[in-house]
Amino acid sequence: MEAAREPLLKDDQKTVYDSIYPNQAIVINTSDNISDVGVLKDTDNKVTNETKLYKRRWYILVVFSLIAFAQGGIWNTWGPIAEASEEAFGWTDGDIALFANWGPIAYLIATFPLAWIIDVKGLRPACVISTFLVAAGAGVRCITDDPEYISWTVNIGQLLNGLAGPVAMGGPPVLSALWFPANERTTATAINLVFNNLGLGVSFIIGPYFVPDKPDKSNTTTFNTSTADNQSIWYNISQFNETRIHKERAEIMKLMYWECGLAVLVFLLVLVYFPNKPKLPPSLSASAERVDFKIGIKQLFRNGKFWLIGLTYGVSLGVYGCWQSVLDVILKPHNISEEQAGWLGFYSLLAGCIVTLAIARFADVFSKHMRLFLLFLYVGAAGSLVWFTFLIQGTIPNSQIQLYASIIIFCMMLGSTSPLYFEMACEASYPVAEGVTNLVLTLLNNIGGLVFLIVLMVPNIGSEWENWCLIGAIASCIPVLAFLKERYNRLEIDETEIKVD
Repeated sequence: MEAAREPLLKDDQKTVYDSIYPNQAIVINTSDNISDVGVLKDTDNKVTNETKLYKRRWYILVVFSLIAFAQGGIWNTWGPIAEASEEAFGWTDGDIALFANWGPIAYLIATFPLAWIIDVKGLRPACVISTFLVAAGAGVRCITDDPEYISWTVNIGQLLNGLAGPVAMGGPPVLSALWFPANERTTATAINLVFNNLGLGVSFIIGPYFVPDKPDKSNTTTFNTSTADNQSIWYNISQFNETRIHKERAEIMKLMYWECGLAVLVFLLVLVYFPNKPKLPPSLSASAERVDFKIGIKQLFRNGKFWLIGLTYGVSLGVYGCWQSVLDVILKPHNISEEQAGWLGFYSLLAGCIVTLAIARFADVFSKHMRLFLLFLYVGAAGSLVWFTFLIQGTIPNSQIQLYASIIIFCMMLGSTSPLYFEMACEASYPVAEGVTNLVLTLLNNIGGLVFLIVLMVPNIGSEWENWCLIGAIASCIPVLAFLKERYNRLEIDETEIKVD
């Protein structure tokens, strides 16, 4: 059988991978220096390159996005209601940080097992397991509101929720590659990530809605009367405080029940209908078999471009994600209420979601320019975060308009970078499976967040350092992005025209 090859660029170092199409293979150069792909085909037999787009891909996208929505929102339960929770159960800022910290801790545990499940068994089993963990974690938190036991149930619930994080955060590019064509992949990935951010944003509103701020202690009246009168007054105040604490506990448990209901609903949706993959692939690159799981891990660890992408993503976005989860703690010393902090978080995430979709669509239309998009967004994010920090520290005159504008612009800029990173990592590491690539990528993200939250748990460390830490993380990534050389192995395959005589 005589075979002919049609490369895009000339080079002798090629690797041939199997394709699902008969009489055809994918030829890929995995060198760090150039990107070269082609198709090896049988010239004696006609090759049918059958691809198909299924309308139900949008339903699959919505269901998967709900997984990310539920997991992210439930993980971020406690930051927006930190003050009320601390009073209701005797917790500290360190306890609130620990609840958030279970996300990255569990991520370290679950990343490689779930990456193996996605790569070997498929996306459906990974999603069923993950949604079950989210539902179980939400259910455990509903068991009791007794202060003696609730710390245990909440910590267990947060751990179970965190174990689902690798699929919720790292799974979007896998679904995009399985169901969407090349000119929709970044947009599909962005939609998934937007839902995860919406979960965080809604938690900033739902939490304070169910559990409003406690009364301001500064408004307490001081009485100067007889000892007997004072004892009566303080007894009434004590009764009032106890009543308020019981009310706060009941409000928090009501929030737990609603979140548990959402988690169970998402689990049932996945259980009823969520296929592993479509019958026919949406693109040529989706048809190529990925390298073996163990080989893929080894290739990934030797891929210099992947590590440059992964480290910039992990350092900046890892700190940013956990910074968002404790925004209320950061703003509390500056006399900004839980409700106002909640609306700041919500509006900033909502704006970030809109810009994320716009940037992703531009990236799909103007392909092979992701690095320039990232560089522009990082410079803007660094500048707006410095502005926000100077405002809350009083370095420049504060105003509510400037406060909202600075944090919204910052979250718009930095929050919209995730889908670009995901797709860049897939392109740089292809033909390593998307699940392996992005679960390792998001593992680096969670390691960055874990370091940030561990420092936050140090007693009496305060909150002044947190904004400057994030500014430093963003600024350190700008030179790396400025000199990073992109590679688009997967996209080159999808742009290859196969001519069969």
